[in-house]
Amino acid sequence: MLGLMSPCVLGHAVEMNWLEDFLTLAATRNFSRAATLRNVTQPAFSRRIRNLEYWVGAPLFDRSVFPVALTPVGESFQRTAQDALSLLRVGREEALGFVPQIEEVVSISASHTLAVSFFVDWHEQLQSRLGSIRARIVADHVAGCVEALISGNCDLMLAYNSPLLPTLTDIGRYPSIVLGSERLVPVSAVGKAGQAIYPLDDDTTPQPYLCYSTDSYLGRMTALILARENLSSRLQFCYECSMSDVLKRGAIAGSGIAWVPERAVRDELSTGRLVIVGDASHTAPLDICLFRHAEHDQPIAERIWQACLKIQEEELR
Repeated sequence: MLGLMSPCVLGHAVEMNWLEDFLTLAATRNFSRAATLRNVTQPAFSRRIRNLEYWVGAPLFDRSVFPVALTPVGESFQRTAQDALSLLRVGREEALGFVPQIEEVVSISASHTLAVSFFVDWHEQLQSRLGSIRARIVADHVAGCVEALISGNCDLMLAYNSPLLPTLTDIGRYPSIVLGSERLVPVSAVGKAGQAIYPLDDDTTPQPYLCYSTDSYLGRMTALILARENLSSRLQFCYECSMSDVLKRGAIAGSGIAWVPERAVRDELSTGRLVIVGDASHTAPLDICLFRHAEHDQPIAERIWQACLKIQEEELR
């Protein structure tokens, strides 16, 4: 029984990894997804969660339901785990001499695509309202951004979100604001006649396909489109990468069809270097969202959050 300490962890101190694992699973409520976010195998992830439960002395998750749910002990321990990680983060910054910056610089994790295509314009918009804003932007894949938010290693997170594929399931703990909307669109280079080199509506010859890694957010979004529209037979794998900028450059070079956020290729579409192929059914809506931890109140992050709420209210009028 979990109420008794396991000999393998008896007398051992709790590991930081276990707390990060716990918070990731608490947010996703899915062992497989959480293991992917933590970049470990599911069996190893499950063992670490079990070790933490032995250390606490009680089950933290109810595994009899799907998705898994926090037990009352788990709900109580969630805040403790978050506070512990936050204290460790602050202690690390103190040791590195970063203390003067903690209240002055906002740390923002952002997906690679949004860091390139969205952050600069958004930052300028904020500065026009709030004055100078000093930010530390850390570009990463969405899984890395989510992990940074969950573990308290960033104040805010910029990431795509869609009702088809929520970025975070524990919305109460990680509220979000929609900053903008766009589409995930299939694009191809253009030939001399002004037509797409690789038309998506050609069902006789498979077209070369530049795809995301299967565990990336945009990769899973694209997979939903392909399955929904039965497009797999029309595409032939060429290469994959988790960064949309790499796929965009491949599409420009004429290497194949790539699904990319429309904002990331707006210049290429307007100049005719790329063209959207297929039709509206081959696209998917994407919200550009700002996420935060509901229990964090870093002053500059709070000012940014309130400014974004006000902008959202103004746009809805």
